[in-house]
Amino acid sequence: MAAGLDRSLLVLGPALDTDFYRAIYPDIADEGRDLVAHYAAAGWREGRDPAPWFSTAGYLERYPDVAQGGANPFYHYLTAGRREGREPVASAHALDYLVARKLVRDGKADLPVTAADRALAATEFDEAYYLFYQPDVAASGQDPLDHFLQRGWKEGRDPSRDFHLADYLELNPDVAAAGVQPFVHYLAQGRSEGRIGRRRLGFRHDAVARLRPLQERLADCEVWARAVDLSEAADLVTGLAPSRSGRRDLHITFSHDNYAAVVGGVQASVQREAARFVELGRDHLHVYPASPWPIVSTGLDGPPLGVLWNGVEVGAFRPEVLIAGLRTALAGWGDGARSFAIHSMLGHSSREVIDVVRIAGANAGHYWTHDFTSLCAGVHLLRNDIVNCGAPPPGSAACGICVYGPYRQRHIDEHTRLFRHLDLTVVSPSQVVMDTWRGADWMDPVGAQVAPLARLTPVRAKTAPPRDGPFRLAFPGTPSLHKGWPLFVDLAIAFEKDPRYVFLHLGKSKVGGLPVEHHPVSATATEPMAMRDALARLEVDAAMIWSLCLETFSLTAYEAAAAGAAIITGPDSGNIAAFTREGGHGLVLDNEAALTAMFESGEILSLARARRRPPLYDMEFSNLTADLEPAS
Repeated sequence: MAAGLDRSLLVLGPALDTDFYRAIYPDIADEGRDLVAHYAAAGWREGRDPAPWFSTAGYLERYPDVAQGGANPFYHYLTAGRREGREPVASAHALDYLVARKLVRDGKADLPVTAADRALAATEFDEAYYLFYQPDVAASGQDPLDHFLQRGWKEGRDPSRDFHLADYLELNPDVAAAGVQPFVHYLAQGRSEGRIGRRRLGFRHDAVARLRPLQERLADCEVWARAVDLSEAADLVTGLAPSRSGRRDLHITFSHDNYAAVVGGVQASVQREAARFVELGRDHLHVYPASPWPIVSTGLDGPPLGVLWNGVEVGAFRPEVLIAGLRTALAGWGDGARSFAIHSMLGHSSREVIDVVRIAGANAGHYWTHDFTSLCAGVHLLRNDIVNCGAPPPGSAACGICVYGPYRQRHIDEHTRLFRHLDLTVVSPSQVVMDTWRGADWMDPVGAQVAPLARLTPVRAKTAPPRDGPFRLAFPGTPSLHKGWPLFVDLAIAFEKDPRYVFLHLGKSKVGGLPVEHHPVSATATEPMAMRDALARLEVDAAMIWSLCLETFSLTAYEAAAAGAAIITGPDSGNIAAFTREGGHGLVLDNEAALTAMFESGEILSLARARRRPPLYDMEFSNLTADLEPAS
C-alpha cells in the first residue's frame, strides 16, 4: 500500500463509523473486510458516506475547490476543512440508519452509543457547562459525556449553552418520534438541514419554559432534605446549660438557615448581630430549618428545626420537641433583658415563633424585611420568577396566573397572626422596601423604621487609579436569574470578539462554557470586604447588578461603589437603583435594549475608571437588631 494511503488510514480510522458503513452498504459488509481501507481506496470515489454526519457527495458539491483538487473529501475535512470553518453535510442515509438501530421506541431503553457518535458529540459537548448545571454528575465521578449520551439527554439535560433538548424535540417531531439521540442527530444531520439547536426568544421565555409548580419544588425539598439525627428535649436542656450572661440576658433570632455555615448577605448580617450581642454579654439562641424550606410552615408539624446556642450547634428538633425543651431549659432564668429578631419565616410557623419568644419571656421584637416573605411565597415579588408584580391585593387575577399564587394566602395568614400576637417593629434596610411593605395594610406593626445594613465612608484623598486597556465589566455574586445573570451572559456572548470589552464573573462557583473570566470570591465573617477588594484589585470599570426584583438592600452594590466600579442596573432593582441614582454611582437604564445599545455604540466606555477617576470607600456595617436594642 502506498505511503500516502497509509497516512490517510491513520486519520480516517478513528472517524469512520464502521457500524454505519457496514449497515448502509451490505455489498461490502464482509466481517473480514477492512472498511477503512475500502473507503480510503474506493469508497469515497463511489460516493459512499463514511459516517451519518458526513456526505461524501454533499461535501464535494458544497466545496467545488476540494472536488477540483481530487482529494478524498473526508480526509480533507478532517485534516484541513474543519480548521477552515467548513461544515459537513449529513449523509442522506443518516436518519434511516439511526431509526433502524434504535432498540425501543419512546425512550424506554438506551440506544447504543457508538464510538463515532461519541466522537461527534465530543466536538461540541461542553463538559464545564454540563457539570456546573448537573452537580449530581460531578459528584458521581462519571464521565459527563457518557452520562449525557446514555442517560442525561433522556432526563432533559442540555449538553451546551447552544443546544436545548426540549426545543429541538418540540421543533422536530420526526426526531422525537424516531427516538434517536437529539444532539447526535443535530450534529450529524439536523444542522446541515437548517434545523436550529435552540430557540432564541430571550431568557424570560427560557425561564417560563423551565418554571415548575411550587408543589413540585416542595416535593424536591422533601426528597433532598439533609439527613439529620433528631434530638430530644433533654438534649436541648443540656445544650443550653452553658451561659455567658449568668442566665439573665437573652437574644433570639429566627432565619431561613444556619448563618454560621452558609455564606450570604443576610447570613453575614446575622453574624454581625450575634457578635455584637456577645459583646453585650447576652446569650444568643438561633432557630432555623435544619434543611432549606421554600415556604412558611403552619402549626407545629413543620420540618425539623436546627438550634445554635452562642454559635454552637445543639441539634435538630421537631418543633413540638423544641418548644418542650425550651420550657424546661429557660424555666429558671432571671429577669434579664429579652429581645428577639425575625430575619426570615421560611421554614417557620407563627405558632412556633410565638411559643418560643413567649417561653423566653419576650413579646416585643423586630421583624426585618430582608425579602418579601411576609407578602407572598414568591419572596422576591417576581410573578413566575420573571417580572415584578408589585404585591397586588391577595386573590387578584395576577396571583391566579402565578405559580406562587396558591401559597400566597398561607404566607399572609402566618404573618398576620405574628403581628396580631406579638408587638413587632418592622425594620426595612431601605426606604424603597418600606414603601412597598407599607402597602400591605393587613399587617399591624407597633412601629416601623429604616435601618441600612451598611454605609460608605470615604477614604481620604484616594481615587481609583487610571488604567488603559479594554473595558472590564464584572458580574459580582451568585449567577442567578433574579440577579440578572442571563443578561450578563447575553452581553458576554454578543461581544465576545469585541476587543473593547472583557467580561468577568466574581463569585464562589465557575459557570462553564462561557467567554467570561472567573475569579473565585467569597465574603466571610473574617473577610467581609472580599468582594470590594477583588473588584478593586481587578480594576473593574463597571459592575452589572441588574436585579429583576425589588432588592431590599444590596451589599454588592455598596461593595462595587466602594471599589470604584460604576454600577449598571435597571429600573426595577429597588435599593440598587435608588442607591445608584442618589449617590451618582453609575447608570440606571430604562431597559435591556438600552443596555445592549450602549455596548454596541461604545457609549458605555464613559464609565471607564480612567475617565471617571472615582473615589474609593470603606464600608461600615450595621449590627442590625443590636443597634436598635438598649444595652443591658
